[in-house]
Amino acid sequence: MDLGLKGKVALVAASSKGLGYGVAKALAAEGAKVSLCSRGADAVAAAAQTLADETGAETLATACDVRQLSDIQAWVDKTVAAWGAIDCLLVNAGGPPAKTVKELSEEDWQAAFELTLLSSVRMISCALPQMNAGGSILTVTSGSVREPIPRLALSTVMRAGVAGLVKTLADELAGDGIRVNNLVPGRIDTDRVAQLDAVASEKLGISIEEVQRRSLAGIPLGRYGTIDDFGAAGAFLLSPAASYITGATLRVDGGAARAI
Repeated sequence: MDLGLKGKVALVAASSKGLGYGVAKALAAEGAKVSLCSRGADAVAAAAQTLADETGAETLATACDVRQLSDIQAWVDKTVAAWGAIDCLLVNAGGPPAKTVKELSEEDWQAAFELTLLSSVRMISCALPQMNAGGSILTVTSGSVREPIPRLALSTVMRAGVAGLVKTLADELAGDGIRVNNLVPGRIDTDRVAQLDAVASEKLGISIEEVQRRSLAGIPLGRYGTIDDFGAAGAFLLSPAASYITGATLRVDGGAARAI
């Protein structure tokens, strides 16, 4: 199936590895021009070069801390200067620390607000003036937007705000032909999930292997997902092939969510 992404310009945040890299990889494979960003200049440059070598796609790499408005604007400006208007935006950032509410300080809440919620607002606000009609915005959120996850209080609260932002924007931008959706990862095999498994192991006093066994018991497909699984779903929702989908939340979780 041709997703209609050939020649489209895509901004993909936090894409030197993990979920962001999975989406960037899928977009590049479909022929999109992919502008990657990450805090680490060397890491994002290496990721962009790997994608260019493997897919033949045009790529750009920018060091960008998505907590900083000036960094986001510089990333957008660099992309537009190279390729013109924007067609796709993946809103993404590293997850906040795994803690319960009672363990959190005022500084923890403020940092999570800036990393998870305010960065989403800023990325969208900077990209929108340069986005073509028929464009698409996709946010990487969490299963916590539907059901709180133990020890992920910061993620649960802030990502609920992102989900509300997406639904609001889906209505506001429909008249401009711009779609806005959420993509929810389940247990995808990334450094972030490995970190969360390690935290759970310490808190529960069990081995990491036991944490993983318990997680797998709740996944009907019986495995952790891959970044390619996630990337394929992301590329579809960002593409013209999903032209009648907006304001939606798609789970990529192997069937783990039990709600109908």
